[in-house]
Order: sequence, then C-alpha cells, then structure tokens
Amino acid sequence: MNQSVKSPAAFVAPVVRFAPSPTGRIHIGNARTALLNYFFARKHGGTFLLRFDDTDSERSTEEFALGIEVDLAWLGVDPDGKMRQSERFSLYDAAAAKLKTAGLLYPCFETSEELERKRRLQIARGAPPVYDRAALQLTEHERAALAAEGRKPHWRFKLSPDVVRWEDLIRGASHIDCASLSDPVLVREDGSYLYTLPSVVDDIDAGVTHIIRGEDHVTNTAVQLQLFAALGSAHPPQFAHHNLLIGADGQGLSKRTGALSIAGLREAGVESLAVAAMAALTGSSVSVQPAHSLPELAGLVDLASISRNSARFDDEELRHLSQRVLHGLSYDFVHDRLEALEIVGRKAEPLWLAARGNLGRFSDIATWWQVVEGEIAPQPLEPEFAAAARAALPPEPLDESSWGLWTQALKQATGLKGKALFHPLRLALTGHESGPELARLLPLIGRSKVLARISAIG
Repeated sequence: MNQSVKSPAAFVAPVVRFAPSPTGRIHIGNARTALLNYFFARKHGGTFLLRFDDTDSERSTEEFALGIEVDLAWLGVDPDGKMRQSERFSLYDAAAAKLKTAGLLYPCFETSEELERKRRLQIARGAPPVYDRAALQLTEHERAALAAEGRKPHWRFKLSPDVVRWEDLIRGASHIDCASLSDPVLVREDGSYLYTLPSVVDDIDAGVTHIIRGEDHVTNTAVQLQLFAALGSAHPPQFAHHNLLIGADGQGLSKRTGALSIAGLREAGVESLAVAAMAALTGSSVSVQPAHSLPELAGLVDLASISRNSARFDDEELRHLSQRVLHGLSYDFVHDRLEALEIVGRKAEPLWLAARGNLGRFSDIATWWQVVEGEIAPQPLEPEFAAAARAALPPEPLDESSWGLWTQALKQATGLKGKALFHPLRLALTGHESGPELARLLPLIGRSKVLARISAIG
C-alpha cells in the first residue's frame, strides 16, 4: 500500500521553524538551516519560529539557549516567536496517550544488550537489522512478569508497512518503504521523550507548513508523516531537505565546528553577512557573492536552486568574502558599530569611506581613527626632505586635491618620484607601510598634525 502526501491547493502563508537543541552553540551548518528557513518565511510573507528542543534536561542549559539567540541576532535572524519544549510536556503526554489508546504505541521490555544481540544475529543471517516486534507477541501476564522483575518498558510507534511518498521541495519526488524500518522508539524507559514525538506535536500545534532541514533527516520523514497522520493532522507540512556543508577536503564539518561556530567566527572578525552568504548560497546554482543587507541576500536564495550534490565549504573563501562584504558596506550600515568604537563626529563618515577598502576586518578601522584623530609614532623624514615638505605643504583648508598639489611641488623641489617620494611621506604621516589613499587621509589628519609629523626628529 502506498501513502502519498499532498499539500493543500490554496496558498497559505508559510510557518517554518528552526529547532536547535541548547546543548551547545550553533555552527555554520546549523546557520544554513536557520537562514534557509528565515529567508523562506520572509520571501513569502510567513512566520519564522525559534523552537528550543530542550527535553534533554541534563544537557540543555539556559546559557546555551541565550548563546544561540545571540548568534542568530548577530546573523540578523529575528524570530517571530519562540517556543521551549521543556514547557510543553503536557501536550506530549496527551499525544502519547492517544497513540497508546489507538494501539500505535506499544511497550517493549528488551534491554539494549538484548536488542544488540538480535541485531547481530540478523546481520549474520543476511537479514536487515529491523526490530522484530517481539514485544507485540507478549501476553498481559508476560508483560506483568517482566515489570515485576523491575524492567521498565520503552515505547515504540507501530509503523504501517507502506511506501510513503512526498514531493520534496529540493529533492523532488521522494519515497521510503516503511517495511524496511524498525518501529521507532518514542519514549525511553525513564519516561523521557526522544526527538520525534515532541517535534511532530509541536509542528501540529504551531501550524508549521514547511520543514526545511538537512538531508541527514530524510530517513526520518516517512516516520514523521505517519505520526502526523496518527495524531490527526489533515495537512502535514511540506518537506525540503537541503544538502550538507562539507570541507574543501571533502570531509564533513562535524569535527571542525569549534572553529566554525558562529560565536568563533564573530570573535575572529568575520562579517555576519559573509557568514550568511556562505551558509545560504554554498551548494546552490547561485554563486556565493557579497550581499550588503539581509533582504538583498534573501532575494538570491531559492530552494529550487539548491543542488543535490554536497555543498563544499572553504574557510579561506569565507575570509575573502568577508573582506569583499566589508569593503562595500555603507556608512549608514556601520554607523552604530563605529559609534561602539567611539568613532564619531564629522570625520567618521569620510574616514570610513576612505579606509573601508583597506580593512581586513572591521576592528581595523580603529587603527585609522587613531591615525587621523590620535597620536602616532611617525618615522622621521630626512632633514632636507622634511624642510622641502614643510615648504611645499598647501595652506588650509586641505582637501582631496591637496595631496596631488603637494607631491607635485615636492617632486619638482627634490627630483624624487614614485616610491622614493610617496613611501617616506606615508610612513611619516601614518606610521604604516600601506593603507588608504593619502589624498583622502590628508584633510582628515589636518595641516597642523601633518606639519608636526613631517617635522618629527628621530
């Protein structure tokens, strides 16, 4: 028997969710899922929910939950609502009771060791290692006897042996033969819930219309669709399973997520828009490119463009992209960040426009603010060159034409040209070997500071 899942014909504003477990900080692979959901909601006038799957009370912490919110905010992801599974156990209890009454959730008393022995025997015989449903053959008396021994059951969901079909928004027509699957455990021996039941209950309760997640969850889909039906969901969500990020070496990122955590990338000075672009566009037919706002990036992202092939992620490409993003950011976009560095006043905007193209990371702007507003340790000019420079320096007010007038006059006075002329002046005025165009920095430094720096004695 086949089960096909069809979506309602009428358009419904989408409701999507990002559901991390607060047992650690999110990394760029998690950010990929979060952003694809967020952009989908924003493009289609829908709702984006942040749901903390925090039923694991031993490993879930408030610190990690707050950290995830900070990481999402840094990326520009602003949820329309938040949920915590730890506050919703009454709903899961009711759903479990409904499934038990329907005979779809049944107790199993095998220990993990007994199940492992069964699995090994099946493999040795060349049979698939699927749970044999031995628990369904137990009589009430046998169950009572096992309970009297002190055994506590885990509870499995009884799957129908159907081929479940769905139209995946990324992978296209998809299907799984549930006869090849073990009945999944929904409730542990201690009464705690595994991921599957709370997730489906919450999706129904929140009216989630689309589940966008990594392709490592494809095999869960048939089970969840059967569970949606068992709990009375007339219109289960549509599914979209995106490819996973792998390293430039072709290996998974799982062992490298410490360096690629969102918090770690932020602390390394990587631009959030670069992280978002790499996370959302890698592994699609749209080339990874700088975007200068999240709405601009959202316009580039389309589920239909995501490839079935692995999404190859390159750390070095991220660093280059971060610089390209940084070099194109407007003053209005970075105004608040400049203020946080106490870069304010009439020089703030012209300095940003002059220096942004030379920055490796945003915090480097503080160096150039010090050059124009603070004190530096200039490298003194040769006395004769310094005297000629003082004599040739144009009068106030200095503007962007002053540099050309000054250096032309110096060239005529000294006979120097090219690097021999410009490099000593840069060292004297900025203390750095390279940097922004001096034509733009000169009026920001101001004539009095220029005179003081070219007059410095070594």
